Amino acid sequence: MRIGVVSDTHSKILPKQMLEDFKKTDLIIHAGDFCSMDVLETLCKIADVKAVYGNMDGNALRTALSRSQVFDCEGFHLGLFHGEGAPKGLLDAVKNEFCGKKVDVIIFGHSHHPMNEKIDGVLFFNPGSATDIIFAPYQSYGILNIKDKTIEGEIVKIQ
Repeated sequence: MRIGVVSDTHSKILPKQMLEDFKKTDLIIHAGDFCSMDVLETLCKIADVKAVYGNMDGNALRTALSRSQVFDCEGFHLGLFHGEGAPKGLLDAVKNEFCGKKVDVIIFGHSHHPMNEKIDGVLFFNPGSATDIIFAPYQSYGILNIKDKTIEGEIVKIQ
């Protein structure tokens, strides 16, 4: 199974490279800060979408989406949360959101900085931002591959 992961699109034009890559996925995950229902609708036309709202999302998105969620995917428990607060405390906020819940992967956004790292047996995966050219180190999105009872993340830099 191949999963496209994106966050922090902030109502900007979605990169063609990412959209083409997502056409080859079985699922798309958006970790919040859409800032427009149009982005959600565009992604839903490509594949099934799992998503949460972010701190910059308005009432329409907050009504349609949850703050966080845990769902099963090919035998793995995926936690999804945008994140909140200052960059220094983001990882703690993300960990606290899933405290006491069984998760194999935590997908989050908010910082615009990509992360693909295992901590205490849990994969923490932040795709960065596919549209930010100011705060992100580079524009990026992510791919999660589930194969042979393993899950691996890949950060894809947009060219």
